[in-house]
Amino acid sequence: MLPPALASLLAFHAPLSTLQREQGGAATLLTPAVNVLALNATYLPEDRSGVDLEAVRDWHEGQGQPVLVVGAAPVPNSQPVARLRLGLWHPGDRAGNEVVVEQLSRLHLGTWAGVLAGVYGTPEWGPALGRHLAARLEDERSYLPLLAYRSSVPVGALLWQARPEGGAALLWGAPDDEVGSAMLDSAAGLGDSVQVALPDHSGLSLGESQELHFSLLKV
Repeated sequence: MLPPALASLLAFHAPLSTLQREQGGAATLLTPAVNVLALNATYLPEDRSGVDLEAVRDWHEGQGQPVLVVGAAPVPNSQPVARLRLGLWHPGDRAGNEVVVEQLSRLHLGTWAGVLAGVYGTPEWGPALGRHLAARLEDERSYLPLLAYRSSVPVGALLWQARPEGGAALLWGAPDDEVGSAMLDSAAGLGDSVQVALPDHSGLSLGESQELHFSLLKV
């Protein structure tokens, strides 16, 4: 069984992925045309005794993908790639914050994807991400894209998912904490509560959170 934070990350990204596979309590998502880590990883349970890591390796490599895994604890004999903190976001005082956040029509997912890819320094991936999400979200009505503007210039992007207990914002990017907090505050206003994922370098804080570790299995 996956720990709650990891299961939440999987539930957010699974509908957006191209390929899915389950084995020994682990779940793999692969999306070869997209460079989002959570869409190209094997989600590992806390008890890994039933997981055949060689089979995981073979399936990733068979699809031409790096052997990326994610779990609640670092995996032995692996190379750390990224770390996330998942928890509930509590909106703060936005006085003085000049960032404007708007809901975006799905017709403009290309613009949204371009902003997200640009924030992460990979603008060349924007067009492929936009096309992929446009196709995946055509029948997925629970997702809503948000775009943040500063001085009328788009600077941040967030994808919100509606859930029975509120919502989740586990795919987003912002150039700084002012933009990030504005988008997360807006996402929190869409439901009773919002679960968010913060990258390790973020200066934003969560009341309670669980760490998730992405790493590459060594050959």
